[in-house]
Amino acid sequence: MSLIQVENLVKEYRINIKKEGLSGAILNLFSPKYKINTAVNKISFSIERGESVGYIGANGAGKSTTIKMLTGILTPTSGDLTINGIIPYKNRIKNNLQIGTVFGQRTQLWWDLPVIESYKLLQKIYEIPADTYKANLEMFTQLLELKELLRIPVRQLSLGQKMRCEICAAFLHNPKIVYLDEPTIGLDVIVKGRIREFIKTLNRDKKTTVILTTHDLQDIEEVCNRVIIIDTGSIIYDGSIQNIKNEFGNRRTLNLSINNLNNNLTNVLNENKEVFSYLTTDGVLTIDFDGEKITASKLIDLISNHCEVIDLTLQEPSIESIVKSLYRK
Repeated sequence: MSLIQVENLVKEYRINIKKEGLSGAILNLFSPKYKINTAVNKISFSIERGESVGYIGANGAGKSTTIKMLTGILTPTSGDLTINGIIPYKNRIKNNLQIGTVFGQRTQLWWDLPVIESYKLLQKIYEIPADTYKANLEMFTQLLELKELLRIPVRQLSLGQKMRCEICAAFLHNPKIVYLDEPTIGLDVIVKGRIREFIKTLNRDKKTTVILTTHDLQDIEEVCNRVIIIDTGSIIYDGSIQNIKNEFGNRRTLNLSINNLNNNLTNVLNENKEVFSYLTTDGVLTIDFDGEKITASKLIDLISNHCEVIDLTLQEPSIESIVKSLYRK
């Protein structure tokens, strides 16, 4: 049985349609009218132990609603949902003991206490054995460079420092699953890199299942091996990062450093405008092409027949560009 099993999950909200003015308030009181908003619409997926999954979509797509049902915060309208054999909204305490969470700007650390005191409280709450707590704290302190932060009250930490401490807290009790909602939002490149490496290390070494929701798609590319894309409450893609690139990422960019741009080469480029587009800047020829219409090797052969190619790089499509094209479709 999969660690996370979701079948035809639905979450609907009943929204009161209010009319303006005093008469509208009276009508709303005695004859209220409602409309149904479907935030999550019959989604199904399964996640195995040790997977690292990116769960992405536009604002209002249903990401947060799904995560809240997985964590037991919300009760589904219909459908089946189990987390390691537990129905989360029926067994919230038991489910909470096996998960870790980081929700954006919300904190699980006590604001006025030094970070280490919050960790000691979490040890008691989750009943973490002393040897496990000590080993994890030492390991996480080293990986996230927290040594200088443990004695500082949380309110005195910068955003990046606080987020590193939040990440540590989420993994401290060896959870089977960790839900990360925008864990790198507003952080600088160095802190982002440190957090990504930490998540990858724990996913690899402890087989901690990670579900990551974020608008920073570089997080998805670097941390996750699978991506689920949701739009208006429905899943529009579920598969590996490489498969989505192979299936939807046909556009590639070839950058060539050339010794000269002659008339013969210009004529060849102009004759193939239906196959690719090009731009020349300071001795660099940049060609944007469709991998289904022409291969990179054929393109290089075509160019090298008319000039000397000094150096070249091939840029694969990013997950961000693919997701944008999916939403446009």
